[in-house]
Amino acid sequence: MVRVLEGVRVIEVSLWGFVASTGGILADWGATVSKIEHPDQGDPMRGLRMKAFDGSGEEPIQFMWEIPNRGKRGLAIDLAHPSGREALYKLVAESDVFLTSFLPGARRRLGIDVADIQAVNPKIIYVRGTGQGPKGPENEKGGFDSAMFWTRSGASLATTLDGASVPKGSPGPAFGDFTAGALLAGGVAAALFHRERTGEAKVVDLSLLGAGTWAMSPGIVSAGLFGPQPPRQFIARQEPLPNPNPVAASAYRTADDRFIFFAFLQSDRYWPQLCELIERPDLITDPRFADAEARADNSVECQTVLGDIFETKPLEQWRKILDQCEGVWTVAQDVSELLDDPQMIANGYIREIAMDNGRVVRLVASPVQFDESQPDLTRAPDHGEHTDDELLALGYTWDELIEMKMGGAIL
Repeated sequence: MVRVLEGVRVIEVSLWGFVASTGGILADWGATVSKIEHPDQGDPMRGLRMKAFDGSGEEPIQFMWEIPNRGKRGLAIDLAHPSGREALYKLVAESDVFLTSFLPGARRRLGIDVADIQAVNPKIIYVRGTGQGPKGPENEKGGFDSAMFWTRSGASLATTLDGASVPKGSPGPAFGDFTAGALLAGGVAAALFHRERTGEAKVVDLSLLGAGTWAMSPGIVSAGLFGPQPPRQFIARQEPLPNPNPVAASAYRTADDRFIFFAFLQSDRYWPQLCELIERPDLITDPRFADAEARADNSVECQTVLGDIFETKPLEQWRKILDQCEGVWTVAQDVSELLDDPQMIANGYIREIAMDNGRVVRLVASPVQFDESQPDLTRAPDHGEHTDDELLALGYTWDELIEMKMGGAIL
C-alpha cells in the first residue's frame, strides 16, 4: 500500500478504542503515530479480555488492543509530572497532529488542552474525539460507543423487534468506536489538506453521538417529516443471561417501559456511587456484588436486583437521580427524540434547510467539525440544475449548449 501520510507525525493521548482506532488508521496510511500512556496504569484497553472469544486454553491475544493500536510507537510518560509534560511538549513541537480522547477536565489539569498544545506548536492540528460533543450540557461527560453511538442514537431501538424483552445490543465490541474512528481519520486528512493549502491549523472534533446519529440520519429525518413510528412492544422481563459485567452493556427497564443503558467498563470505580444514588448502599458491601469479580460470578442475581430497582420509578425520575452519576449511562432513544436532544442541538448536529417551496427540513449534519463550526447545508440539486452554469463557465456558448441539448448530450 502507498503510504500516503508518510512524513506526518502524530501524537496520540487517548484511552479505549475510539480515538485509538483513528491513530491506527493514520498509522496504516503511513503516519508515524506515537501513543502516550501512563507509566504505571497504561491504557485500560490493554487489560480488556474478551473471554467469550477465548476458548483455546492458551494465553489470549489481546486483540482488542491490537486492532486500534497496530503500527504505533509506544511511549510511557506521566503527563502530570513536570518533566513528563516537558517531554510531551518537545514531541508536540516536532509533530503535525495531536490526537486525544481525554475529557475536558483532564485536558485542563494535564496542560494538554487546545491552547496549551497550540502555544507549543501553532501549526499543529488538534483533534478531539468525545462522547457527546464539545458543547452542550453534557460536554464534560464521558461516553462509550455502546451508549452514545448505538443506544442514544436510536440504532438500538430501530433494530429491536416487537416482542423483545430488552433493546437490541450492539453488533459487537467497539462497533461504534471503530466506525467513528474511521470518520475521524477522514477529518484529520481533510485538516492536513487544508493546512497544506492555506497554512491554517484547524481544531477537529467528532463525537460518538454525532457519528451514530449520522449513521441513523434517514430515520431521524423521516421522523421529523412524518412523525415517530409506533413504539416497540416489549414483553415482560425475562431471566437475565450471565453477564461478565452486569453494569456494562446492560439495559434496565423503568416503570414507564423505557430503558436505561449502563456502560461501566471500570465497574469497581463507579459501583459504590451507583448504589448510593439508587438508595441501596447495602449493595456496596454485599459479598455477592462487592467487586467486579463477585458481580461477574453472581451476574444473574446482580441483574435481577438492579432490574427490580429500576422498575420502581419512571424514566424522568431516574434521569434526575442519575444525572449525578460519573459513570457512562444513557437512555435508549427513538430516532424522533434525537431531533430535540439538547446535545444534538447544542453541537449543531441538527441543521435546517429551506426548500424552494418554503418548507423547512431538518437534516443531520456530517459529524466531523472544524474549529467547532457547523456546516451550512443547502438543498440537494434538481436533476441537471447546474449543467448550463458549469459548462458556460468552461467557455461553452449558448448556441453550443442548445446544440448539445438537441443532440441528447446534456439535459
